[in-house]
Amino acid sequence: MYTLDQVRCFVAVAEHLHFGRAAVELNMTQPPLSRQIQKLERHVGAELLDRRGRSVELTAAGRLFLTESRKLLGLAERAPEGARRVASGRRGLVRLGFTAAAGFGPLSRLLSTVKDDLPDLDIDLVEMVTAEQLQALDEERIDVALGRLHTPLPHLQSQLLLTERLLLAVPADSELARLDRELVRSDIRGQPIIMHSATKARYFYDIIVGNFEIDPSQVRHSLGQIMTMVSLVAGGHGIAFVPESAERSRIPGVTYLSFSDFREDVVRLHALWRPDSSNPALAAFLSTLR
Repeated sequence: MYTLDQVRCFVAVAEHLHFGRAAVELNMTQPPLSRQIQKLERHVGAELLDRRGRSVELTAAGRLFLTESRKLLGLAERAPEGARRVASGRRGLVRLGFTAAAGFGPLSRLLSTVKDDLPDLDIDLVEMVTAEQLQALDEERIDVALGRLHTPLPHLQSQLLLTERLLLAVPADSELARLDRELVRSDIRGQPIIMHSATKARYFYDIIVGNFEIDPSQVRHSLGQIMTMVSLVAGGHGIAFVPESAERSRIPGVTYLSFSDFREDVVRLHALWRPDSSNPALAAFLSTLR
């Protein structure tokens, strides 16, 4: 097999079309340069240079080989740096799980920052509810989750990204939307509610049943995705509790109301990851995230 040194010798001669000048560039004498080119031509199985007297010209095979040789040398020069970037985490892939509501929170800003700081790092986005993200982390199908937890999980590391209020999404033409005051919790009595699922959206479900009195007869639907809930609100099917960031969805026909007797920033979004992850890109991503 031919060597990279032989290819470099050929490129130098092909660019100068002169053995003497190529030898000076390569810091070698002309006879060993000629021998390297001859060895290369034997390995390739074709004449690459047309040597007529003192002049040197590229053959048709030589012109093609020159194009490919430049690509080959470029790859050879970039390969070590690429390996170092992968090892340092500056190049690679991070699989990021996120909830639909997180898309209206810090997700876009985070992706922009990663693109600026780590331009060679690819992010694979996977939308799923928190429970699905936790399972995906355990099974190593994702590297980082943007989810919501009441209490930390001992086998995962986490960082708080966002705290926000809980708002009520109501149809824009409803009586609640026409009130000239902030809501109080008792205003939801008798209202049809599009509720968070007790299994797929346990985080929000626990916040709501722990802070509001809701009769089971009020619940029209139980869902796991906030954007679906807001869409149903826009259609006049009920009201829904949503995080403050859901306002940014700008779905027409929906008004977002706050409670004067419930102002606490109870909704929290965390980044979660496995401390034993073997993905070198994860450390760089987490550094940018922080």
